Amino acid sequence: MRSSDAATLVRVVLAFIVAYLIIAKVLAWIAVLLVAIAFISDGVDGYLAVRGESKGRIGFGLYLRAATGDAKAKEIVRPVKESISKHFPYGPRIDVAGDRVMEYTFWLLFIYAFFERIPAIAIFIVLLVVVRHAFADALMAARGTSSKMKTKFAKAVYSSNASRGLINAVKFLAFAYLALYYVLGYPVLVEYILVAVLFLIIMLRGAAEIYESTIK
Repeated sequence: MRSSDAATLVRVVLAFIVAYLIIAKVLAWIAVLLVAIAFISDGVDGYLAVRGESKGRIGFGLYLRAATGDAKAKEIVRPVKESISKHFPYGPRIDVAGDRVMEYTFWLLFIYAFFERIPAIAIFIVLLVVVRHAFADALMAARGTSSKMKTKFAKAVYSSNASRGLINAVKFLAFAYLALYYVLGYPVLVEYILVAVLFLIIMLRGAAEIYESTIK
């Protein structure tokens, strides 16, 4: 097993541990820490894949510069990523699968935590998120990619470093605060706001993917 795929499995396991801690109503701050580690590892597996394919020639500093938009670094990293897609076509799919398992685990926790307060709303929010992912993933897969965007709209909303950073930051805040709300009794209004913002961003990114899939 490649180290990048192992990192994906680790973050899935971390999501399950977080689920246990929240349901058991114990160690809220440990749950927050594990959520943070899970989201950080989402970027680590990409680096591990590039490092492995380059036989260690691409270090973390170079990879980080490429991820943050450094043109020269991107030129060095790009052919390595293309080689990964050619030799390990399942790799990106495993990464996406790990993302989905982790995210859906946290969304199910949202339903669990809010079932007594807003059962119908909680369920329908999660259903819409699942439908959005299902159709967007299917349409993008039909184009042979799930991440390469060509239109300016899709690049800005979905694949730019800023958009990816924003969605991961909001996901972390929403799901980490869920532990603080449910276990420690933090104010529920904050969680409502975070989930609303996260839901809107997810829908907007889904619209970008669907729009991209219609462009020939």
